[in-house]
Amino acid sequence: MPKIFIKNRNKAIEYMPDKDLLQLLLENEVFVDNPCNGKGSCGKCKIRFLEGKLPAISETEEKFLKQEEIHAGVRLSCLVIPQEDITIEILQKERKHEILTKGYLPEFHFHPAIHKEVFQIEKPTLEKQDSFEDALCAALGIQKLDWRLLQQHEITYGKVTGVFHGEDLIGIESGDTTDSLYGIAIDIGTTTVVAALIDIKTGEELAIASMINPQKQFGLDVLTRITYELENPKDAKEKLQHVIVKGINEMIEDLCSQSQIDRSSIYEIVIAANCTMMHFLLGIDATSIGKSPYAPVFVKSKNILARDIGVKAAQGARLYCLPSVSSYIGADIVAGAYVCQLHRAKENILFIDIGTNGEIVLSNHGKLLSCSCAAGPALEGMNIICGMRAAEGAIEDVKISKKGIELKVIGSEEPAGICGSGILAAVKELLRIGLVKKDGAFIKKEKLEESDYRYGMLQVDGKKRTFILKDGAEELFITQGDVRQVQLAKGAILSGFYALLNQANIAMQQLDKVMIAGQFGAHLPAESLVGTGILPEEVKEKIVYVGNSSKTGAYMALMSVEVRKEIEALANKMDYMELGASEGYERLFTRCLLFSS
Repeated sequence: MPKIFIKNRNKAIEYMPDKDLLQLLLENEVFVDNPCNGKGSCGKCKIRFLEGKLPAISETEEKFLKQEEIHAGVRLSCLVIPQEDITIEILQKERKHEILTKGYLPEFHFHPAIHKEVFQIEKPTLEKQDSFEDALCAALGIQKLDWRLLQQHEITYGKVTGVFHGEDLIGIESGDTTDSLYGIAIDIGTTTVVAALIDIKTGEELAIASMINPQKQFGLDVLTRITYELENPKDAKEKLQHVIVKGINEMIEDLCSQSQIDRSSIYEIVIAANCTMMHFLLGIDATSIGKSPYAPVFVKSKNILARDIGVKAAQGARLYCLPSVSSYIGADIVAGAYVCQLHRAKENILFIDIGTNGEIVLSNHGKLLSCSCAAGPALEGMNIICGMRAAEGAIEDVKISKKGIELKVIGSEEPAGICGSGILAAVKELLRIGLVKKDGAFIKKEKLEESDYRYGMLQVDGKKRTFILKDGAEELFITQGDVRQVQLAKGAILSGFYALLNQANIAMQQLDKVMIAGQFGAHLPAESLVGTGILPEEVKEKIVYVGNSSKTGAYMALMSVEVRKEIEALANKMDYMELGASEGYERLFTRCLLFSS
């Protein structure tokens, strides 16, 4: 069989010549960025071809690649189907990502579902030949127990610790192990996954682990992954579940290593995630979420054995999944609404989690109305020509003045691309200095004097105008298409904002607070949000950042059965508004596309 040699990874892959190069690399755990999941529409999956024979370059590749890249052997891996031995080089570096792990935590009473009790088990005698099961039931004051516990437990007498989930016995341990009682709170986002190891006895967070969601290989947003499932009905569901469960197990191993505890002491895992991610996690078909009428298979909370989906913890460990409201208002948003106590608010509060989707909840003195708007991946640095995630080397802030362009870069590396907060800051600056008009178009360069400090910042190629962010060998720039991506995200979020207020008959001035949650929102200063018009000027002084409220909600549910009940009740009474079906929404969206003058 032919082979693919990856020079800078010291790796060789045998393959059948019937798949594109991107598929072959991903199947062999060689990650290449591919936001469009191999559809040839993003231009991100670049590799450098070094030796062997490849098909002629396609028109699509010529559209995305510069001439100097083509001459240097750069190709788009999703558009290349190799037939023989080739040698390539992976161009993307593994970078350390900035992932939000903390969030606002309200006061609440600890009452976890998991607890331990110590019992004395009497040994049998010739006169009293009770079975171990009978002796255990007698000591615990129960009639019967799950027979599988007898498989898992080494039969010992004397002091024994029972592990309980509520009133159910889920584990038996020799001796007194009451000092060892741990759980994990997890937030599964479309882009990132965060897990925290918790000492259930004290509520203390002992360790944090985070990663980029490993389902990224199937697409960077929810709909692309659902499309993957639609196009691969035989095994996509299993693959999507396998990679996220494998990722969770890796994080559990990391958490245990950090804290020097054994995974057999982890008795419960609580998960908050959007509705699609929850379907993927449980291995449940999510395709209905991606097509009209967008009804999910389930939204209720789930309480299952962790081992039933392959999560490795204590033998009887439970896995609790928080409830969703609808396909696009998931458990992560329900958790955030609970953490921010929106259901108890005595004022008008707007809660928004800004990401690939912008989920918004309006609390009208405790009455909750929600909507979801497709912001798109631009606000996370994707679908941007020079875009990247918030990792080392990413431009996260931009200032433009007569002195030039000032870039703030994550880490100490040279700029490698621009992340979501960076593209938003850049567009804000382009609007401020007048290089981008209210309708989102670049101004014509011929309208500028050559003496104008902005003149050299615009590059014109035929009718295409580009803003040069950084020149040199590794040129970085912002295209008209990039500005349009931000414009579409702005229109989606702002129109959702206004639609909820209109539905509740609340004026912008009547809002008391705007709470911003999530990975992306935490990196956005109010001036960028307001400067691009994602949020209106009237709320600039009312913005409050609450961090990773999804993980915080999972933590609270881990530590309190009352919180679980309240979260489930909150999900049941949160109303959902489908923006596309609301009267006059298209006109509202069109108005919201315009940037502030």
